[in-house]
Amino acid sequence: MSGRPENLFPLFGALTALDGVGPKTAQNLAQIGVEKPRDLLFSLPYSGIDRRRRETVLGADLPNTLTVEVVVGDHRAPRSRGGAYRINVEDAETSFQLVFFHARGNYLEKVLPVGERRVVSGKVEHFDGIAQMVHPDYILKPDEADEIPAFEPVYPLTAGVTQKTMVKAAGSALERAPELVEWIDPGQKDKAKWPSWRDAVTSAHRPLSLAEIAATTPARERLAYDEFFAHQVTLALARSRLQRAKGIMSQANGTLQAKVRAALPYTPTGAQERAIEAIAADMARPVRMNRLLQGDVGAGKTLVAFMALLVAVEANGQGVMMAPTEILARQHFAGLQPLAESAGVVLEILTGRDKGSERQAKLDALARGDIHILVGTHAVFQPDVHFGDLRLAIVDEQHRFGVRQRLELGKKGEGADVLVMTATPIPRSLALAQYGDMDVSVLDEKPPGRQPITTALVSTGRMDEVVEHLRKAVAEGKQCYWVCPLVEESENVDLTAAEERFKHLRAALGEGVVGLVHGQMPPAEKDVGMAAFQQAKTQVLVATTVIEVGVDVPNATIMVIERAETFGLAQLHQLRGRVGRGSQASTCLLMYQAPLSETGEKRLKVLRESEDGFVIAQTDLEMRGAGDLIGTAQSGVPRFRVADMEAQAALMAVAQSDARKLLHDDPELTSPRGQATRSLLWLMEQDQAIRLISVG
Repeated sequence: MSGRPENLFPLFGALTALDGVGPKTAQNLAQIGVEKPRDLLFSLPYSGIDRRRRETVLGADLPNTLTVEVVVGDHRAPRSRGGAYRINVEDAETSFQLVFFHARGNYLEKVLPVGERRVVSGKVEHFDGIAQMVHPDYILKPDEADEIPAFEPVYPLTAGVTQKTMVKAAGSALERAPELVEWIDPGQKDKAKWPSWRDAVTSAHRPLSLAEIAATTPARERLAYDEFFAHQVTLALARSRLQRAKGIMSQANGTLQAKVRAALPYTPTGAQERAIEAIAADMARPVRMNRLLQGDVGAGKTLVAFMALLVAVEANGQGVMMAPTEILARQHFAGLQPLAESAGVVLEILTGRDKGSERQAKLDALARGDIHILVGTHAVFQPDVHFGDLRLAIVDEQHRFGVRQRLELGKKGEGADVLVMTATPIPRSLALAQYGDMDVSVLDEKPPGRQPITTALVSTGRMDEVVEHLRKAVAEGKQCYWVCPLVEESENVDLTAAEERFKHLRAALGEGVVGLVHGQMPPAEKDVGMAAFQQAKTQVLVATTVIEVGVDVPNATIMVIERAETFGLAQLHQLRGRVGRGSQASTCLLMYQAPLSETGEKRLKVLRESEDGFVIAQTDLEMRGAGDLIGTAQSGVPRFRVADMEAQAALMAVAQSDARKLLHDDPELTSPRGQATRSLLWLMEQDQAIRLISVG
């Protein structure tokens, strides 16, 4: 894969090479991400104007863009500066006016000479009972009128770039578009009735009617598929690179797992058993495991993760489990400790807090293989951390962890299997986009004994009642989280909100009952605050969203979320999942500021009616769109120019299976279709994939 194919060079040249694009226009276009002819090809028109010729403006629905042939009548110059210059014209059936502002009369007399015929096209409106066309878009002699397109595409614009410039530049970019060898599977292409790439781009830029601007037209659908396919080929290459990286066969013998099962007070769910089995089978294979374990709040991911770690230990290797924060790492450590004891394996924790000789002792034990399972934060990535024989790496809460880090982690243990856990149910289309390189196990059953959570909506006006309710609950020994709103993303305002609420509740419920944890505390203080709540020294914990992920206090049965309408659905679902972990029935109160907007109300109702994270995530996706859902900036989810991830999820799934099949049949992309796919990767600027092939 030496370099970009020559036939694509014209698409990667300077924008200024295109008709009508000077240095200034090129600068303006860069504002909307158009930096070379290729980018223009993928900036499709989003609407269009019908400019088919009519006999007359009479009887047309106004305001509307019309194109008619007229005889030019008298010119009336403005009486005052800045006034309107009017020209009376007549079409086949009626007369109307052409209106110009700041116009030079002598110029208009040249362009629209009295008594001659001209074809004019522009927006016609009624004004004081007279039809007027202000500043026509086109004024041409009848024999030149073919220059006016019957249907003119409308492009997304940026300051300083006109529609005319876009149409001209796009036309010029189309002239540079080469015929490309087909990368789509012929069967798929025939079934979908898609045109070739070049025909698709051409007809997407030259629609003949509004209907041809729909995403479902064959031309547009094909271009969307190309984007998905290029992205999925990239993920599939990363996947086969991870798998081809020789894995180590870790064969479970079941002895340690049996000990844990014997000690469990309950029977694992079917979903847990299926996941444990799939993971053990993956680990026994000679290729590397790259699996995503997706489970809703409380679906029992910890047990599945621990069983997977035991497979590594049974095979005489080591396992590591990584969490994004110190507090979560400590919690995993605490959660796994009793399981480790029942299995008789050595469990240890490594975080940024370990210093000096203590840290060194842990590192030595790790390198000798005396520590079987390590729990840690990203401190595990540091260069002086060496494992005796790392077989399995588990990463918790994927969001902050892209394909690159997954490859990085693999380097710590050559051939170590990778399992990623996420508690965020992800709709299928997003899962395909973000984790298309992985196999997925879903825990979609709740373990027995989990109590349902009652969710209620309460307006902030009833604050006193809520506090009263809380006083009773505290008297009965119950514990409660009180989550303060995120105000305007500014931590200082958050802080005052949380501190005010803390003082208010402390005054109402008594000293020593209420604790406070917020994002700006030093980590050690945060841990002290959390620990006090975990050990029931405090009964009410006022917090900003630092508790969203993973904190486990089985005795906490009440969750109050203030200004719930300011949170995302997925976030609310995660927060609610912090209660209902013990044997008692739990309540979640969503406090909102009236009046609620329509979408705000819809979001909160979905929560009230469903505890299924997948249903909630799907609704969230439909209401907010993919970009918002995961904060596109930090999410590693691709930005597509033509394709729409939500609306075209099914197309994405087709692209994924096509990409995997192609790479299965032609791993080095050397067949004619493989070579064509390489061109597509260059065209779509999938540099990561290109590097993967050239290294491979």
